Amino acid sequence: MTGHDHDHHHHENEHSELSETELRVRALETILTEKGYVDPAALDLLIETYETKVGPRNGARVVARAWADPAYCARLLKDATPAIAELGYAGRQGEHIVALENTPALHNMVVCTLCSCYPWPVLGLPPVWYKSASYRSRAVKDPRGVLADFGFKLPDGTDIRVWDSTAEIRYLVLPMRPVGTEDWSEERLAELVTRDSMIGTGLAKQPHEVS
Repeated sequence: MTGHDHDHHHHENEHSELSETELRVRALETILTEKGYVDPAALDLLIETYETKVGPRNGARVVARAWADPAYCARLLKDATPAIAELGYAGRQGEHIVALENTPALHNMVVCTLCSCYPWPVLGLPPVWYKSASYRSRAVKDPRGVLADFGFKLPDGTDIRVWDSTAEIRYLVLPMRPVGTEDWSEERLAELVTRDSMIGTGLAKQPHEVS
C-alpha cells in the first residue's frame, strides 16, 4: 500500500470543508422538505443517479478511449491529469489524478483512509460506502475480503495493491478490457465501464451484459 504521506493539515481542512457543506445541505434539505418543496425520495434518486450514472460517465469515456487508443493510453498512464483534460474533464478534486492499470498479474484498488478524497471530475460524487469507516479500514487490512463483499474473487496469482488517496493525489483505476470487444466503438466500450471498476472494487462488464 502506498504511504499516506500528504500534509495532514491540508487533508483536515478539506475534511472540515466537506463536513460543513454536508451539514448545510442537510439543513437546507430539511427546511425545504418541511415546507413541501422537496420530495426526499426524489432527491435520493437524483443523488443516486449522479453517483452511479451521470458522474462516472466521464471516467467511462476516459477508460474507453484508453482501451481503443494505445497512444492515449500511454499518455494517460504517464500523466493522467492532462490526458483526462484532453477530453474536457478537469476541476476541483481532479488537479492531480494518477491512472492505475489493472493486469492479469496486478489488481489495483483505491481507498481514502482519512476521509473521502475522490476524483470528482471523472467519477462524480463518492458513494456512501467509500466514505464509511468499515471500507476505509478493511480495504487496507483485508482487500480480498472487501472484493468478496462486492461479489467477485480474483485469481490466487493476482496481486492486489491498495492505493491511499490524498488531498493532493486522486487515483483512477484502468480496468482490463473485456475479451471479445476488439471491434467495438468507444461508445460501446464505455457501456462496459462501471464506477466500481474505476475504483477497483469491481470489474468491467462483459459484452453479453450490455448486448
